[in-house]
Amino acid sequence: MCATESDHDYPFDAAHTAASLLDGAGTVVAWTAAAERLLQLPGSEVCGRPVRDLLAEPSTWAAVLAQHTGPPEEVWDGTAALRRGSGDSLEVTFRVIPLHAPAGENRARFLLLGAPAEQDSKWRQDLAFTQELFLQGRIGLAVFDEHLRLLRTNTQLLPYTGVPDDLRGRRLADFLRAEDARTIDEKLQDVLTSGEPLVGFNATARTLDDPGAGRVMTLSAFRLQGPSGQLMGVAAVFNDVTDHERARARLDLLHRATAVLSGSLSLTRGSEDLAAVLAPALGDCVAVDLAEEVFSGSEPAAVRSRPLVLRRTAVAGHAADGLRTGVIHSAQNAPLRAREGRGTLVTGNDAPSAGGQPPRWSEGVPAAHSAMIVPMTARGTLLGQVTVWRTGKRPALDRHDLSLLEEIATRAALAVDNGRRYTRERLTAVALQRSLLPPATTDTPAVEAASVYLPTDAASGVGGDWFDVFPLSSARVALVVGDVAGHGLHATAMMGRLRSAVRALADLELEPAELLVHLDDLILQLTAEAEGVVSDEGASQIAEHIGPVAATCLYAVYDPVTRLCVMASAGHPPPAVVVPNGTVRYVELSPGPPLGVGGWPFEMSEAELPPGSVMALYTDGLIERDEGDIDEGMQGLADRLLRADVLGRPLREARHDVVADLPPGRLADDVTLLLARTRLITEDSIVTWQLDADPAVVSDARHLVTRQLSEWDLDELAFTTELIASELVTNAIRYAGGPVRLRLIRAGALTCEVSDPSNSQPRMRRARSSEEGGRGLYLVAQLSHRWGSRYTREGKTVWSEQPLPLQ
Repeated sequence: MCATESDHDYPFDAAHTAASLLDGAGTVVAWTAAAERLLQLPGSEVCGRPVRDLLAEPSTWAAVLAQHTGPPEEVWDGTAALRRGSGDSLEVTFRVIPLHAPAGENRARFLLLGAPAEQDSKWRQDLAFTQELFLQGRIGLAVFDEHLRLLRTNTQLLPYTGVPDDLRGRRLADFLRAEDARTIDEKLQDVLTSGEPLVGFNATARTLDDPGAGRVMTLSAFRLQGPSGQLMGVAAVFNDVTDHERARARLDLLHRATAVLSGSLSLTRGSEDLAAVLAPALGDCVAVDLAEEVFSGSEPAAVRSRPLVLRRTAVAGHAADGLRTGVIHSAQNAPLRAREGRGTLVTGNDAPSAGGQPPRWSEGVPAAHSAMIVPMTARGTLLGQVTVWRTGKRPALDRHDLSLLEEIATRAALAVDNGRRYTRERLTAVALQRSLLPPATTDTPAVEAASVYLPTDAASGVGGDWFDVFPLSSARVALVVGDVAGHGLHATAMMGRLRSAVRALADLELEPAELLVHLDDLILQLTAEAEGVVSDEGASQIAEHIGPVAATCLYAVYDPVTRLCVMASAGHPPPAVVVPNGTVRYVELSPGPPLGVGGWPFEMSEAELPPGSVMALYTDGLIERDEGDIDEGMQGLADRLLRADVLGRPLREARHDVVADLPPGRLADDVTLLLARTRLITEDSIVTWQLDADPAVVSDARHLVTRQLSEWDLDELAFTTELIASELVTNAIRYAGGPVRLRLIRAGALTCEVSDPSNSQPRMRRARSSEEGGRGLYLVAQLSHRWGSRYTREGKTVWSEQPLPLQ
């Protein structure tokens, strides 16, 4: 009784399993060499002895025999612990086979086969595993020979249309599409050749008879070899992961759509990115339509009596040739259930709609065999829709695709709503900014001006820098550049208040230094107001956001008659002047502290500017670059002014070249540049008369004015100007004494001004019907386009302007 040590063989294989022959009394009659190796006992020691002497415990003999419960002539199996020649014991599985006695003998004989119990148990486990593996139906199993012909499969290998019932001897190409069979065969051949197992390879399996998309299989394979190493074939395990792969693909598409939707607040760009993601992943053609209102930041009405007007914002896909962006159309034919956010699916198998035809929206792509449309709703409001078409050999859209698109559309609606809100806020901020700033170009008799404004927050378009160009009396012009500390809406609002204050103070004809003093007082008042907000518990967070109020400002007044530019600075850099000979110089001035410090005086500086000079006013963002020196920044500005040829080109063209070398991306600070080309009012457009303080000269003044207007071909204005001059000269002689100066200026408008040595300002009042006087200034105001008075170093000047007649 003995057994082989090979794990590849059946434990009781006669070719390898040693045995012993027993007589009817259980005595060992014969002993094979295999038995000698198993128990390490030679036949000479065993033959002739009872087999029970081989037991490790002879007392267990009855228990061993008790394992046989059938008739004597039946083959039976059992286990026993046998003693080995080395003194240890070995658990053995044995099989007793009754034999027919030889002719002429009446004694029974038995063939006893044995094998180690461990080997027998392993063989039984392998057998059970193999049998159950081929019987189970959740995993496809196939065995191929060395020529990749199928030898054995379980019934779940490919339980799809077009798979033959009997696959033995067939190749994959006999029932799979050529490209799919070739792909799998190449992988299996690699396993046969190299011996390297294949693990987790995804392959598409489409049968010849199935026109659909087929199934996705995960393939694992390993090589099969015989006991002596001969090649027997390859075993492959197939697992259908189609649903898993589709779910993963849908999840991946959802993630990619979410990523592109969150990447931009631009409604157009976000729609284009979404369409590009959905085509061709979900459909061959995709269209994204948005409500017309969202582009202006408005919110479409929740309840409508008429269909919502949509703008086709983006299309994508190879079948989208007939779908153009920008086309306005109505959503009345799209069955959108906006409140539920549910869409509609139409396929070639669906019955026509009630009108006998499929919905018009589903026919947008003539070659499509299926389509679906899903609304984009946020907070119960319809903001747009997404439409997907499929064409060609792709499988028709199904309810899973519709569910996925509904989820994507829900997220897209939130992105559209955020973009709509951002658009509304940005349009509001830009409108506020533009309303607070003058036009970019200005043309007055005194200067030709052009400006550039670049906020650091380019997205919102708002900041704290400002500039202004506005006319003053007597053809003069005011040039202003300022910079409020900080950025955003708070800085913009503060800038607007300061710009309005500058204009109001300038209307009082204050000198630049005095104007900055009043502006500084205003900043201190605004700071006190901001500090007072802190006491309001509900507004404390707003006050912390506002912070301290501070600003710099440069205020300059240019007189085209005298060519003098008078200016004062509150912590602002000096202007650059490019004179007609091509040199650049900076005006020497003594800048005072920034606005908001308080208690410090401001000094005025004068500069005589030749006609045709270009003065550049700017904020520090233009000359402060990184850690560079301020002097280097000012020299760089001078060089850029010359390179831009501000003397020889219109300023509206040259202004952009001056700032063209700014670093790309977000600026570190707001940048403002104001260029002004000075002009000179020629002597033939100015006339001045010195008059005595005698009421008799009033008549002379009227005649002088009438004669001069006739020389200027302004006879249309002679009557009104004569009355204005008469009233102003009369008031000057009556209330201020002499000498009196009368001047006419023809420059864009006709200015009549009267100067006297008095510092008292005139006051207009309405005279009573019983009074003989008191109507002079009222008459001047009625006849003038605008009028006013200003202090001068010698007294005051009262002026009146009238528009020139159209030529």
